[in-house]
Amino acid sequence: MEILNSKIFGENLSSTPLLVFHGLFGMLDNWGTFGKDLGEKLPVHLIDLRNHGRSFHSDSMTHDDLANDIAHYMNHYGIEKAHVLGHSLGGKAVMQFAIQYPEKVDKLIVVDISPKAYPPHHQGIIKALEDVDFNVVNSRNEVEAVLSQYIPEKSVIQFLTKNLYWNDDKKLAWRFNLKTLSEKYNEFVSNAIKFGIFEGKTLFIAGEKSNYILPQDEFAIKQQFPKAKIIIVTKAGHWVQAENPIEFMEVVTKFLFPNS
Repeated sequence: MEILNSKIFGENLSSTPLLVFHGLFGMLDNWGTFGKDLGEKLPVHLIDLRNHGRSFHSDSMTHDDLANDIAHYMNHYGIEKAHVLGHSLGGKAVMQFAIQYPEKVDKLIVVDISPKAYPPHHQGIIKALEDVDFNVVNSRNEVEAVLSQYIPEKSVIQFLTKNLYWNDDKKLAWRFNLKTLSEKYNEFVSNAIKFGIFEGKTLFIAGEKSNYILPQDEFAIKQQFPKAKIIIVTKAGHWVQAENPIEFMEVVTKFLFPNS
Protein backbone atom coordinates (compact mmCIF):
# COMPACT_ATOMS: atom_id res chain seq x y z
CA MET A 1 0.00 0.00 0.00
CA GLU A 2 1.45 3.35 -1.03
CA ILE A 3 1.70 6.09 1.59
CA LEU A 4 0.57 9.66 1.02
CA ASN A 5 3.27 12.32 0.68
CA SER A 6 3.54 14.77 3.57
CA LYS A 7 5.49 17.55 5.21
CA ILE A 8 5.67 17.50 9.01
CA PHE A 9 6.08 20.45 11.38
CA GLY A 10 6.67 20.16 15.13
CA GLU A 11 7.24 16.41 14.98
CA ASN A 12 9.25 16.50 18.24
CA LEU A 13 6.25 17.77 20.20
CA SER A 14 4.47 15.14 22.26
CA SER A 15 0.83 16.25 21.86
CA THR A 16 -1.80 14.70 19.57
CA PRO A 17 -0.89 15.49 15.94
CA LEU A 18 -3.08 17.35 13.46
CA LEU A 19 -3.39 15.92 9.93
CA VAL A 20 -4.32 18.52 7.28
CA PHE A 21 -5.82 17.74 3.85
CA HIS A 22 -6.20 20.24 0.99
CA GLY A 23 -9.01 20.53 -1.57
CA LEU A 24 -9.45 19.56 -5.23
CA PHE A 25 -6.47 20.55 -7.45
CA GLY A 26 -4.64 21.69 -4.31
CA MET A 27 -1.50 20.44 -2.58
CA LEU A 28 0.02 20.50 0.88
CA ASP A 29 2.00 23.65 0.05
CA ASN A 30 -1.28 25.61 0.08
CA TRP A 31 -1.22 25.15 3.86
CA GLY A 32 2.47 25.90 4.45
CA THR A 33 2.12 29.03 6.58
CA PHE A 34 -0.68 27.50 8.65
CA GLY A 35 1.34 24.32 9.26
CA LYS A 36 4.48 26.19 10.21
CA ASP A 37 2.66 28.49 12.65
CA LEU A 38 0.53 25.80 14.30
CA GLY A 39 3.53 23.44 14.33
CA GLU A 40 4.86 25.46 17.26
CA LYS A 41 2.02 24.07 19.40
CA LEU A 42 1.56 20.48 18.15
CA PRO A 43 2.80 18.17 15.40
CA VAL A 44 1.18 19.15 12.08
CA HIS A 45 1.21 16.83 9.07
CA LEU A 46 0.39 18.60 5.79
CA ILE A 47 -0.62 15.81 3.42
CA ASP A 48 -1.15 15.48 -0.34
CA LEU A 49 -4.29 13.52 -1.22
CA ARG A 50 -3.92 10.71 -3.76
CA ASN A 51 -3.73 12.02 -7.35
CA HIS A 52 -2.49 15.38 -6.00
CA GLY A 53 0.87 17.00 -5.26
CA ARG A 54 3.64 14.45 -4.82
CA SER A 55 1.36 11.63 -3.68
CA PHE A 56 0.81 8.52 -5.79
CA HIS A 57 -1.50 8.45 -8.80
CA SER A 58 -4.37 5.97 -8.99
CA ASP A 59 -7.30 5.20 -11.29
CA SER A 60 -9.62 5.11 -8.27
CA MET A 61 -10.84 8.18 -6.35
CA THR A 62 -13.74 7.32 -4.04
CA HIS A 63 -14.44 8.70 -0.57
CA ASP A 64 -13.61 5.23 0.78
CA ASP A 65 -10.22 5.39 -0.98
CA LEU A 66 -9.46 8.74 0.62
CA ALA A 67 -10.52 7.55 4.08
CA ASN A 68 -8.47 4.35 3.80
CA ASP A 69 -5.43 6.37 2.64
CA ILE A 70 -5.60 8.35 5.90
CA ALA A 71 -5.80 5.15 7.96
CA HIS A 72 -2.78 3.68 6.15
CA TYR A 73 -0.87 6.93 6.64
CA MET A 74 -1.51 6.87 10.40
CA ASN A 75 -0.54 3.21 10.66
CA HIS A 76 2.67 3.89 8.72
CA TYR A 77 3.69 6.68 11.11
CA GLY A 78 2.52 4.85 14.23
CA ILE A 79 -0.17 7.44 15.00
CA GLU A 80 -2.93 5.88 17.10
CA LYS A 81 -5.17 8.94 17.31
CA ALA A 82 -5.08 12.34 15.59
CA HIS A 83 -6.99 15.54 15.04
CA VAL A 84 -7.96 15.71 11.35
CA LEU A 85 -8.68 18.82 9.29
CA GLY A 86 -9.84 18.84 5.68
CA HIS A 87 -10.79 21.62 3.28
CA SER A 88 -13.38 21.04 0.53
CA LEU A 89 -12.52 17.64 -1.05
CA GLY A 90 -10.18 17.08 1.90
CA GLY A 91 -13.18 17.82 4.12
CA LYS A 92 -15.12 14.99 2.49
CA ALA A 93 -12.10 12.74 3.05
CA VAL A 94 -11.86 13.49 6.77
CA MET A 95 -15.64 13.19 7.28
CA GLN A 96 -15.65 9.74 5.70
CA PHE A 97 -12.55 8.83 7.69
CA ALA A 98 -14.12 9.90 11.00
CA ILE A 99 -17.22 7.80 10.29
CA GLN A 100 -15.23 4.71 9.21
CA TYR A 101 -12.44 4.99 11.81
CA PRO A 102 -13.92 6.93 14.77
CA GLU A 103 -11.41 5.39 17.18
CA LYS A 104 -8.57 7.09 15.28
CA VAL A 105 -10.03 10.62 15.50
CA ASP A 106 -9.71 12.94 18.48
CA LYS A 107 -11.17 16.15 17.01
CA LEU A 108 -12.57 16.68 13.51
CA ILE A 109 -12.36 19.99 11.61
CA VAL A 110 -14.21 20.36 8.29
CA VAL A 111 -13.55 23.51 6.26
CA ASP A 112 -16.22 24.90 3.93
CA ILE A 113 -17.90 21.70 2.80
CA SER A 114 -20.87 19.66 4.07
CA PRO A 115 -21.58 15.90 3.87
CA LYS A 116 -24.10 16.37 1.05
CA ALA A 117 -23.78 15.70 -2.68
CA TYR A 118 -22.86 18.78 -4.74
CA PRO A 119 -23.87 19.38 -8.34
CA PRO A 120 -20.89 19.31 -10.73
CA HIS A 121 -19.38 22.80 -10.74
CA HIS A 122 -15.77 22.49 -11.88
CA GLN A 123 -16.45 21.75 -15.57
CA GLY A 124 -14.95 25.07 -16.71
CA ILE A 125 -11.76 24.47 -14.74
CA ILE A 126 -11.40 20.89 -16.00
CA LYS A 127 -11.97 22.02 -19.59
CA ALA A 128 -9.34 24.74 -19.15
CA LEU A 129 -6.80 22.31 -17.69
CA GLU A 130 -7.43 19.76 -20.44
CA ASP A 131 -6.92 22.44 -23.09
CA VAL A 132 -3.33 23.08 -22.00
CA ASP A 133 -1.17 21.26 -24.57
CA PHE A 134 2.23 20.66 -22.99
CA ASN A 135 3.67 19.80 -26.39
CA VAL A 136 3.03 23.41 -27.36
CA VAL A 137 3.37 25.57 -24.24
CA ASN A 138 6.86 26.17 -22.87
CA SER A 139 6.33 28.60 -19.99
CA ARG A 140 4.07 29.35 -17.07
CA ASN A 141 2.92 32.52 -18.80
CA GLU A 142 1.76 30.50 -21.80
CA VAL A 143 -0.16 28.14 -19.52
CA GLU A 144 -1.78 31.08 -17.75
CA ALA A 145 -2.81 32.51 -21.12
CA VAL A 146 -4.64 29.27 -22.00
CA LEU A 147 -6.36 29.07 -18.61
CA SER A 148 -7.44 32.73 -18.74
CA GLN A 149 -9.58 31.95 -21.81
CA TYR A 150 -11.87 29.93 -19.50
CA ILE A 151 -11.19 31.22 -15.99
CA PRO A 152 -11.74 34.92 -15.22
CA GLU A 153 -10.39 34.86 -11.64
CA LYS A 154 -6.64 35.48 -11.52
CA SER A 155 -6.48 33.96 -8.02
CA VAL A 156 -7.88 30.66 -9.32
CA ILE A 157 -5.35 30.62 -12.18
CA GLN A 158 -2.50 31.25 -9.70
CA PHE A 159 -3.83 28.48 -7.46
CA LEU A 160 -3.87 26.01 -10.37
CA THR A 161 -0.47 26.94 -11.79
CA LYS A 162 1.19 26.15 -8.44
CA ASN A 163 0.79 22.57 -9.68
CA LEU A 164 3.13 23.07 -12.66
CA TYR A 165 6.54 21.41 -12.67
CA TRP A 166 9.23 20.41 -15.16
CA ASN A 167 9.17 16.66 -15.74
CA ASP A 168 12.04 14.34 -16.69
CA ASP A 169 11.47 15.11 -20.39
CA LYS A 170 12.11 18.81 -19.63
CA LYS A 171 8.45 19.59 -20.34
CA LEU A 172 5.95 21.34 -18.12
CA ALA A 173 3.31 19.06 -16.59
CA TRP A 174 0.62 19.02 -13.90
CA ARG A 175 1.45 17.40 -10.59
CA PHE A 176 -2.16 16.27 -10.13
CA ASN A 177 -3.56 13.33 -12.07
CA LEU A 178 -5.92 15.24 -14.33
CA LYS A 179 -7.10 12.09 -16.14
CA THR A 180 -8.47 10.40 -13.00
CA LEU A 181 -9.76 13.64 -11.43
CA SER A 182 -11.69 14.37 -14.62
CA GLU A 183 -13.01 10.82 -15.17
CA LYS A 184 -13.97 10.16 -11.53
CA TYR A 185 -15.16 13.69 -10.74
CA ASN A 186 -18.77 12.66 -10.11
CA GLU A 187 -17.70 9.93 -7.69
CA PHE A 188 -16.08 12.31 -5.23
CA VAL A 189 -17.92 15.61 -5.80
CA SER A 190 -21.45 14.63 -6.79
CA ASN A 191 -21.82 11.94 -4.11
CA ALA A 192 -22.61 12.54 -0.47
CA ILE A 193 -20.38 10.82 2.03
CA LYS A 194 -21.82 7.51 3.23
CA PHE A 195 -24.30 7.70 6.05
CA GLY A 196 -22.84 7.02 9.46
CA ILE A 197 -22.42 8.92 12.72
CA PHE A 198 -19.28 10.35 14.30
CA GLU A 199 -19.92 11.16 17.97
CA GLY A 200 -16.68 13.04 18.59
CA LYS A 201 -16.00 16.76 18.87
CA THR A 202 -16.47 18.35 15.47
CA LEU A 203 -16.06 21.85 14.06
CA PHE A 204 -17.36 23.00 10.68
CA ILE A 205 -15.82 26.27 9.46
CA ALA A 206 -17.67 28.17 6.73
CA GLY A 207 -16.55 31.19 4.73
CA GLU A 208 -18.93 34.12 5.08
CA LYS A 209 -18.88 34.78 1.32
CA SER A 210 -19.03 31.10 0.33
CA ASN A 211 -22.16 29.10 -0.50
CA TYR A 212 -20.70 25.65 0.21
CA ILE A 213 -22.30 25.41 3.67
CA LEU A 214 -25.82 26.83 3.69
CA PRO A 215 -28.04 27.43 6.76
CA GLN A 216 -30.28 24.53 5.68
CA ASP A 217 -27.29 22.16 5.69
CA GLU A 218 -27.08 22.31 9.48
CA PHE A 219 -29.75 19.62 9.92
CA ALA A 220 -27.86 17.09 7.74
CA ILE A 221 -24.55 17.97 9.41
CA LYS A 222 -26.00 17.39 12.90
CA GLN A 223 -27.50 14.06 11.81
CA GLN A 224 -24.06 12.63 11.10
CA PHE A 225 -21.99 14.81 13.42
CA PRO A 226 -24.26 15.43 16.43
CA LYS A 227 -21.62 17.37 18.38
CA ALA A 228 -20.80 19.66 15.45
CA LYS A 229 -20.38 23.39 15.93
CA ILE A 230 -20.57 25.58 12.83
CA ILE A 231 -18.52 28.78 12.86
CA ILE A 232 -18.48 31.38 10.09
CA VAL A 233 -15.19 33.14 9.31
CA THR A 234 -15.82 36.70 8.15
CA LYS A 235 -14.53 38.29 4.93
CA ALA A 236 -13.68 34.89 3.46
CA GLY A 237 -14.94 32.86 0.53
CA HIS A 238 -14.29 29.17 -0.14
CA TRP A 239 -10.52 29.40 0.46
CA VAL A 240 -11.12 30.40 4.07
CA GLN A 241 -7.59 29.83 5.39
CA ALA A 242 -6.05 31.95 2.62
CA GLU A 243 -8.61 34.76 2.61
CA ASN A 244 -8.76 35.40 6.36
CA PRO A 245 -5.81 33.47 7.84
CA ILE A 246 -5.77 35.30 11.19
CA GLU A 247 -9.41 34.63 12.08
CA PHE A 248 -9.17 31.11 10.69
CA MET A 249 -6.16 30.34 12.89
CA GLU A 250 -7.94 31.78 15.95
CA VAL A 251 -10.98 29.55 15.37
CA VAL A 252 -8.89 26.40 14.87
CA THR A 253 -6.62 27.12 17.85
CA LYS A 254 -9.56 27.77 20.18
CA PHE A 255 -11.15 24.47 19.15
CA LEU A 256 -7.95 22.45 19.58
CA PHE A 257 -6.83 24.22 22.77
CA PRO A 258 -10.01 25.42 24.52
CA ASN A 259 -8.25 26.02 27.84
CA SER A 260 -5.22 27.96 26.62
